[in-house]
Amino acid sequence: MQERERLGSRLGFILLSAGCAIGCGNVWKFPWMAGQYGGGSFVLVYILCLLLLGLPVLTMEFSLGRAAQASPVRMLGKLEKKGQKWHVYGGFALLGNVALMSFYTTVAGWILYYFWMFLTGKTTELGFVPMITTPSINVIFMAIVVILAFFVLSFKLQGGLERITKYMMVVLLLLMVVLAVNSFMMDGAAEGLKFYLLPDFSAINGTVVVAAMNQAFFTLSLGIGSMAIFGSYIDKNRSLMGESVNVICLDFFVAIMAGLIIFPACTTYGVEVNAGPSLLFDTMATVFNNMAGGRIWGTIFFLFMVFAAFSTVLAVCENILAMVRELTGWERKKGCVVCCIVILALSCTTALGYSVFSGFVPFAEGTAWLDFWDFIVSFNLLPLGSLIFALFVCSKRYGWGWDNFIAEANTGKGMKVKNWMKPIFTIVVPVAIIVIYIYGMITFPWK
Repeated sequence: MQERERLGSRLGFILLSAGCAIGCGNVWKFPWMAGQYGGGSFVLVYILCLLLLGLPVLTMEFSLGRAAQASPVRMLGKLEKKGQKWHVYGGFALLGNVALMSFYTTVAGWILYYFWMFLTGKTTELGFVPMITTPSINVIFMAIVVILAFFVLSFKLQGGLERITKYMMVVLLLLMVVLAVNSFMMDGAAEGLKFYLLPDFSAINGTVVVAAMNQAFFTLSLGIGSMAIFGSYIDKNRSLMGESVNVICLDFFVAIMAGLIIFPACTTYGVEVNAGPSLLFDTMATVFNNMAGGRIWGTIFFLFMVFAAFSTVLAVCENILAMVRELTGWERKKGCVVCCIVILALSCTTALGYSVFSGFVPFAEGTAWLDFWDFIVSFNLLPLGSLIFALFVCSKRYGWGWDNFIAEANTGKGMKVKNWMKPIFTIVVPVAIIVIYIYGMITFPWK
């Protein structure tokens, strides 16, 4: 039996968990979704989803991981009662993490490419469409991300993942503050901030709620065990609701700051806020190419983006590695080699999805492999996995049970789960997920 690795400090746990949550979901996806779904209206619903759904599910996921002392592939199996079938979830957890990396690594590669182009001063050649339709750019930079990630993970937990993530997260937070201050000084800052921060209640509808819930789960990496693995690495000195609040606060800070950087720049330079996935790339490149010292600011901005994306890639790949090692008994280095090869192969679908594999159109016109993987993860596995956690944790007869959950979650110093919160965990969370999920499937633009 393998000895369970440990994190070296509470700070390492918080920054590592936050690093898993903070990434492309915050600084790439959150701003363009806010732009498409009404700015402040979307932000308001997103905050409510974080508090009412994200916080309970994250606390449950940490608790399950720490109680089971296992990766998600074995986690529910260790806690279920004899004869129950909750352990089947382990396969979906592995699938979810692999599917997430099948498109996330390509997006991280795009960010790395933009950083390289700004660093080398070749910004006039930049363009989102030319980039995603050039096979060599996509495959090379995606491969750099994947290979570098598993190289870091080939070292022991404290010496590799924990040490690297600590430094990246601190630098990332500092860079965000500097960039936000710079955006506040732009001519169109007031108009951009008004759109981003002031909600229009008439713009809130079911579609906005679906988008906000999926984004809350996506940005926190909930439902596929990505956070549970870090619960299994931490000791029992701190209660887990307080730690969940710390992670969510860091995650929310980065998401909000990303918008504070981008939207003042959009209104200053007349860029459409609803540009979609290309918002970060085309608009920020335009902004930096038209401002004094733009090459320097662009290099700094995309360096911060590289840190944000890479922190999530490292954390999710660690989860995949832990599950594979638990299933096979492999040593860390052997597991890294095999997982690296598999993720490289699957990521090529997204990397080549706008060129070699452009014939695959899974949904409406213009969709590609990225949209397919995102649908599998964001629209299905994240909310359904979160629903499974809620049902398992809160059912005494059929699952782990509320008493076992609060005993684990409340062990240690810090904020506790209170009994008055039980209806939120047991009723609000599962009912809200079911209703919003069904509405999302009915209204999804299939073709």
